Amino acid sequence: MDIARTIRSLPKGLTCSVIFTSLLLVALLIINQPLQTGSAPQGIVSYQLAATADHSLAILRSWRGDAMVWAHASLWLDFLLVPAYVFTLLLVTNHLMRDRPGVRERNVARWVKALFVGAGIGDLLENILLLNNLNPPTDSLSLSATLCALTKFTGLMLGAAGLVIIRAARRHPLAHE
Repeated sequence: MDIARTIRSLPKGLTCSVIFTSLLLVALLIINQPLQTGSAPQGIVSYQLAATADHSLAILRSWRGDAMVWAHASLWLDFLLVPAYVFTLLLVTNHLMRDRPGVRERNVARWVKALFVGAGIGDLLENILLLNNLNPPTDSLSLSATLCALTKFTGLMLGAAGLVIIRAARRHPLAHE
């Protein structure tokens, strides 16, 4: 299938939302580069998943100087990314459901949307917890942020799997209008 034709067939709102969300994601990936250290090989993701105060402190110590500025920038920019990706994923779900009249597909779509919204809420809570955990880190904030991060990642993965199920349910391609 021709990718350019596929992109042209998408609704303008969805296309703009995908582009905006992609730009924010690329910006976060660039910001994450100086945060990758021996203690945080995945940068900010390592900090998100540091479930103890000791692990969080080791990561923060590895982010000396300018890296802390990048850590703050990453967490604050993520507050903008969260509504962008949730909105985009909801638009994608609606788009993939446009020729799916079945009750089962509609129920799956409701669950998929709930998973995406839940992932966004988990991400926002995680960001708040991580900002509060910068100085000094505590076990309760570190563990809470990790649980929120795991909620986010789980919601995104299960939601994406739900989108695959929605598309595979009738075994025919998305009808072009």
